[in-house]
Amino acid sequence: MIKVKVLLGVLLLVLAGFIATGLAAYHYLSQPISITDDMVFELRPGQPFGAVATELHELGVIRYPQAWKVYALVTGSAHRIQAGEYDIRAENCPIEVLNQFTNGEVRQYAYTLVEGWTFQQVLADLQSQDKLQVVSVELSPADIMARLGVAGEHPEGRFFADTYHYTAGTTDLALLARARTQLQQVLAAEWDTRDVGLPYESAHQALVMASIIEKETAVPDERDEIAGVFVRRLRKNMRLQTDPTVIYGLGSAYDGNLRRKDLKSDTPYNTYVHKGLPPTPIAMVGQSALSAALHPEEGDSLYFVAKGDGSHFFSATLDQHNRAVQEYQGRNRAKDYRSTPKSQ
Repeated sequence: MIKVKVLLGVLLLVLAGFIATGLAAYHYLSQPISITDDMVFELRPGQPFGAVATELHELGVIRYPQAWKVYALVTGSAHRIQAGEYDIRAENCPIEVLNQFTNGEVRQYAYTLVEGWTFQQVLADLQSQDKLQVVSVELSPADIMARLGVAGEHPEGRFFADTYHYTAGTTDLALLARARTQLQQVLAAEWDTRDVGLPYESAHQALVMASIIEKETAVPDERDEIAGVFVRRLRKNMRLQTDPTVIYGLGSAYDGNLRRKDLKSDTPYNTYVHKGLPPTPIAMVGQSALSAALHPEEGDSLYFVAKGDGSHFFSATLDQHNRAVQEYQGRNRAKDYRSTPKSQ
């Protein structure tokens, strides 16, 4: 009987020891980790959990890796960790770090496709991003569109200017696919709520118009008014006569100086030569330009000229316009003249 009591006492002591150890371990696992500064940790594909624990211990993140490993094994988390880059913050506790790994809460990067960029500018910028997996560098624009499942579609203006979040290793084509889908959704929504009587035969033509508006001004308050000018010109069967379309049509031949002879160049994009809209967009657009194209401001202006500070002067008659041109672009043209704002 005494032996039984002794044995029971030993077992209770052992159990108490286990409980005390477990509570101490859980207390540690619930406290902020050892680092003083936030860090980024890369959990590599196929990396065993034990190797992860060892590496984090060597980095000073996990002070007691064995306790962390036991907790992960008991909870089943050790087999559910996901590869990727993770933001580990000084205020995190080891349990929170483990939850990040099992939930796949990987580090997010932001990438912005800028309003008014051409497709070539988009590609050049995408290919400079070190966290993206670049696969487009050896592909032609036609090949890229084919990879996106839209073989034969012209790439210009087919991607929505917006900010996109992605994880390290995402391909540039995957990001482009998202931007193209986003454009389709936004364009469809805007087209469904368009003003009555617009001179567009399709949503594509509205997109083309939006791209011209995007290149004509970066002053938000002017977009609707510029759209109104172009819409009225289309209704009157007047040529749009907008410089950005001429510049786009010149391509690499444009050296930064638009000459009179350029306005006579017979490209499909020269709106001084051809009536109507160009065949494709000339740049990427954002929400504001699309909205302006489909909800233009009413009025009687048919002309506008850059004032030199990035804004424009609007006129209803050719005589008014010619006087404005003389005033803002004549002999007294300011040395710091700009047709677009300084931010452009």
